[in-house]
Amino acid sequence: MLNKERTYVIGHRNPDTDSICSAICYARLKHRLDGGNYVPARAGQMNEETQFVLNHFGVEAPELIENITTQVRDIEIRKTKGVERNLSIKRAWNMMQENHVVTVPVVDGGGSLEGLITIGDIAKSYMNVYDNHTLSEASTPYENMVDTLQGTVVTGDAARQFTQGKVLIATANPDKMESFIQKGDLVILGNRYESQLCAIEMEAACLIVCEGAPVSITIRKLAEERDCIIISTPFDTFTVSRLINQSIPVKFFMKTEKLVTFDDTDYLDEVKDVMANLRHRDFPVIEEGKYVGMISRRNLLGARGKQVILVDHNEKNQTVAGIDYAEIKEIIDHHRIGAVETISPVFFRNQPLGCTSTIIYQMYQEHGMEIDPQTAGLLCSAIISDTLLFRSPTCTAVDRAACEELAKLAGLDLEDFADRMFTAGSNLKGKTVEEIFYQDFKRFTAGGLSFGVGQLTGTNRSELVELSQELLPLMEEKLKTSNLSMLFFMLTNILTENTGLLCVGHGARQLIESAFSNESGLPVEWEEEKIARITGLMSRKKQLVPQIIMAVQEQEA
Repeated sequence: MLNKERTYVIGHRNPDTDSICSAICYARLKHRLDGGNYVPARAGQMNEETQFVLNHFGVEAPELIENITTQVRDIEIRKTKGVERNLSIKRAWNMMQENHVVTVPVVDGGGSLEGLITIGDIAKSYMNVYDNHTLSEASTPYENMVDTLQGTVVTGDAARQFTQGKVLIATANPDKMESFIQKGDLVILGNRYESQLCAIEMEAACLIVCEGAPVSITIRKLAEERDCIIISTPFDTFTVSRLINQSIPVKFFMKTEKLVTFDDTDYLDEVKDVMANLRHRDFPVIEEGKYVGMISRRNLLGARGKQVILVDHNEKNQTVAGIDYAEIKEIIDHHRIGAVETISPVFFRNQPLGCTSTIIYQMYQEHGMEIDPQTAGLLCSAIISDTLLFRSPTCTAVDRAACEELAKLAGLDLEDFADRMFTAGSNLKGKTVEEIFYQDFKRFTAGGLSFGVGQLTGTNRSELVELSQELLPLMEEKLKTSNLSMLFFMLTNILTENTGLLCVGHGARQLIESAFSNESGLPVEWEEEKIARITGLMSRKKQLVPQIIMAVQEQEA
């Protein structure tokens, strides 16, 4: 876990330039104010205009988070150290006792999980009856035997493994020993010279000399010539015979199949369901294919949701999926209030301005924070985008003054930069009609009516007209599966300052006619049954959605 818990600063789904730039710039401000770990994030794919802005100022796209539900990475992960497969079960047992755990993960040199060894596995290794070939079947390293028996290597290479033969205790006389010692065996014996000599001559692989008995120079030389390892231990023969199996490597007993692991990106709801059906105490956590730690049911108790700051929206139907599981800390917005529910009081700043980035600019000023050219460029771009370079009715004098000051700090020519921004945003090459429809789409609720509104701004009238004929069939199709009563799409021409409004759904046309009556001041001309041309309509937030909501309220009244 990070020393400082992450707080994600995130905008609405189908993010626009203001949503992205606000997240980046507010995260920077918060970090400068209190040093916290604030991470800018986005709840969906960026549009071409926003990508142009980030590329122009050399800024990486915020982290994509399509679901904010609590994940394994958000809870405390116990950093139980992984062990290598040749570790002795004695060492594994000691680790369990020292760290108060019952499961130890076995990992390879690259950190990938190979298996698990549990306290139950070790207990079974003592209770089950193993024959005297077990040590060789397990390819037990001689180093494990030296460690387990607190021994020393008298001669030979202890880095090797005992891979064939059986384990014997040499209690008989040499004549008898010759009948049962075979090549490759491991022989436990005392200080009898004749027995040591016999074992070497019978091509034993290893001698374990008990009670620290001295080994003569002659025996040592002969052992070296015959490639026989000699280990000296202070323990007596009985103790050695009891301890020797503790040197078996964990790979011989570990579980390697049907391991239940969790990825660090798994959601806790899914994790709880899996744990509820299993009796395991501990579960390994994997991050990008590598083992990182263990979790248990106890880790899930009191798990907190991700900490989140919402920017450029405050309605639940526009928030990132899983917001109910998150802990909302702040909301910074310039839209109508349809606020999400919060567990506790939050800092909520909502101002009737044309852009959230204007509010964030004010906050930099209020805290006396200098704005660097890159941050100024991002904030300026957001205001240009949201106000359509001051053409939108949502634009205020405050927005304009902020944008002009930020342009100076960023070294931008407003007209030239805005033209390049809008050109990039209206570039539809390579995009499907569905991608265009959803790139700036929001859901709204008014009384008993749920409806969605998408918007595309451009400068090419013929392109917008052609696109309308492609969008209408798609909208008809999407309406059937959207759980919405109506769908609208604004094809807004920045140069002529009017919008072709596509209307789909039972009663959609009548609703628009009611919403834009003579009192609205925005004349409506129907080019087709489902396409209205509305002069002066530029803003979804200030002009279209409020008019629809008022019309719905009047109808329901």
